[in-house]
Amino acid sequence: MSNQTIEIATFGGGCFWCTEAVFQQVKGVQKVVSGYSGGTVPGKPTYREVCSGLTGHAEVVQITFDAGIISFKELVEIFLTTHDPTTLNRQGADVGTQYRSVIYYHNDTQRELAEQTIAELSKYFDNPIVTELSPSEKFHEAEDYHQNYYQNNETQGYCSFVITPKLAKLRQMPADKLKG
Repeated sequence: MSNQTIEIATFGGGCFWCTEAVFQQVKGVQKVVSGYSGGTVPGKPTYREVCSGLTGHAEVVQITFDAGIISFKELVEIFLTTHDPTTLNRQGADVGTQYRSVIYYHNDTQRELAEQTIAELSKYFDNPIVTELSPSEKFHEAEDYHQNYYQNNETQGYCSFVITPKLAKLRQMPADKLKG
């Protein structure tokens, strides 16, 4: 389709397996890749290194989407409502800076839309939103076994007890935003 408006969004909302599974369900999302961003050490980090908390990287997903079908603002709304953006460096049992809530914006428009959406949604949370807003940094694709993790491991305990409830919450959204 020549009228597509393809953009990139990069979000970290705790474990990338959860965030990946959520955005794979959203209409207009063409691709979701799990990876790492925001670190301070040179070179490509490994999962083990990132999990140590010593590299400064966050577990993130890089989303390729058609802005003619779903807007960046709508993606931010989904992001903020499918994880807890009010906990610093923590999502459930996952604790550490690698699990921080972060939006890596790719341009000033994305930054402004993220700021606006955080301000609009903040009234729905009991605690302040602590989601970090940072300029996009080098994205490092995670190891192959992290890609499509939920799809490939749906019966695994973490998937059943953590990811499946997130997807159930997502399905409460208007049906026109979700893939069939």
